[in-house]
Order: sequence, then C-alpha cells, then structure tokens
Amino acid sequence: MSAEHFIKLRQYMVMEIAAETIYVSARIGKAALGAAAMEAVGKVPRHDFVPVELQPYAYANVPLPIGFDKTISQPFIVALMMDKVYSVEIVEELAHEAKLRLGRQGYKNIEFKLGNGYYGWPEHAPFDKIMVCAAPDLIPGALLQQLKPGGKMAIPTGIAGAQQLLLVEKDAAGAVSTKEILPVRFAQLEGTESTPLGGS
Repeated sequence: MSAEHFIKLRQYMVMEIAAETIYVSARIGKAALGAAAMEAVGKVPRHDFVPVELQPYAYANVPLPIGFDKTISQPFIVALMMDKVYSVEIVEELAHEAKLRLGRQGYKNIEFKLGNGYYGWPEHAPFDKIMVCAAPDLIPGALLQQLKPGGKMAIPTGIAGAQQLLLVEKDAAGAVSTKEILPVRFAQLEGTESTPLGGS
C-alpha cells in the first residue's frame, strides 16, 4: 500500500475517533478529545507498529494482534488514554521493536524499561498521569502510590469479559476516587494475582 493510501486511512481513523467521542460523550464527560491527543493519533503511522500482514487494517478502529498474545489497542481507546513519556513493557521483543519504531519516527522524549508494568516505575515516580494498557483484576497498589496528588490514571480493570476503563484521580490530600468510563477488553496485566490492592 502507498504512503498516500495510509495517510487517507489515518485521516478517516481520526474522523472515526472524533465521532465515537461524541457518541460516548455522556459517559466520558466531554464531546471532544484534547488537541494534542488528536494531533498525535493523526500523525503516528500505526501501520509501522503492526505485523506487515495486518498493515492494511492498521487504521481500523479495533485492537490488532502484535504477537506474544498481546495486542495494539483500539485507536479510540489509545487517544482517550494517551499521555505517555515513560513506557514499561514486559515482553523484551515488543519493547525492543517499540523503541526502534518510535526512534524512527523521531520521538526522543520516551524512556523505556523492560519489566512488569504492574509495579510501575518507582524510580521516576510520582507521575502526573499514568496509562495502563493491560487489565489487572484490581488497581495495583504500587501504581496508586506512584500517582502524584492531583494526578490521574487511566486503567482497565476487572475479570475477562467484564472489564471497565477507569479514570482514577488522586486529590491534593491523597484521597483516591474512581469513575467507570467504558466497557473494554484488554489482555491480562502480568502480576495481577501476586499483589492485592494496596500492596507494594
């Protein structure tokens, strides 16, 4: 497929994301996503992040398999959740490929860690925002601890078939509140069964 064709598909995807945002506006509390998020999804060549045989489907508003029983998330969900600077990936091959691909796209402000995202990245905490792209049964205590007062976390939680995307907010006093945004379907977050809510 030509570069021009991918550009057209990406533009259509952005329109789909905007339409879906309006459709779920009552649930997410806004009728449009932020300009920075929309600009990012409109620029990133998603076809470079999927296996070559799936590139014709890269801009469909659905999750796609990327190997190792993992998926690249649905573009709308990515746009809704996105604010990534520090990235933790448990599968070494996927971490390596992501670093190479993002480097080719000119992204220099992303730091990568090979490890279990269940435990976050305490050396760089606290974080203003955390985005989790796999689903634990419950919100990991380590991630709550690493969220800065006044910060927000987008995280899918729940058992398979009954997951919800949650917006988690921590106020200035450290009190945590959650709000269900949308039903979703994500891969299981590694380590879910080893550390209960509130653990470290």
